[in-house]
Amino acid sequence: MTFINVSPATPQSVLAAHPLFQGLPAEVLQAMCLQADLHSFHAGEVVFHEGDAARHWFLVVQGHVEVVRFGCDGDERVFHRFGPGQCVAEAAMFMAHGRYPMQARSVGTAAAWRLGRCALQRACETHPALGLCLLQDLSRRLYHYINEVEWLTVSSAPQRLAACLLRLSAAQGTRLELPGTQRQVAAHLGIRAETLSRLLSDWQSRRWVQGERRHWTVLNPAALERLTGALARTF
Repeated sequence: MTFINVSPATPQSVLAAHPLFQGLPAEVLQAMCLQADLHSFHAGEVVFHEGDAARHWFLVVQGHVEVVRFGCDGDERVFHRFGPGQCVAEAAMFMAHGRYPMQARSVGTAAAWRLGRCALQRACETHPALGLCLLQDLSRRLYHYINEVEWLTVSSAPQRLAACLLRLSAAQGTRLELPGTQRQVAAHLGIRAETLSRLLSDWQSRRWVQGERRHWTVLNPAALERLTGALARTF
């Protein structure tokens, strides 16, 4: 991790544009950023380890940071990838055990502002509306993970992969990049890597998708939607 002295944007200005912090008084934002410092990370560099004392959260300004957890068998699961303008580990600032529940690492080169735990907690105490916004965001994410657990329970491997590709396509366009290696994506979807590879090969022969490794193009989204439609939730 490298300390950087100059940034094209201050942490206060980046926070002010974030949905969670929009509308906060300038003095609240300023207090949160008083001891903020900017760090750059090399490709694959660890931002923090699972179990480390959670004293800081991060605001990504360049590149991407992903959070992962390692299973007892040594396999890793990528839970999420954060891009410019997104916060990493702000929820960990309120955990009673005071430790990071996952590992974070850079995807390629990245840069992020590092902000303090105590400053965020004090901001919530002095401006309760911020605490409410954070609570609403945590509730949204909890609901997402509840739906994800249900989805993994009742869905088949083709349905999970189809839903994953459609979700990525909605965010990136018809030409998309998988958020990790095929083995990592398979682990995230709860299927075997061989099964994922076989499905992609089959769908490529059907002209539903086209690509290799991490780069794919969705050629027939309607076919993928037919796979997932029966299990789609209305909200």
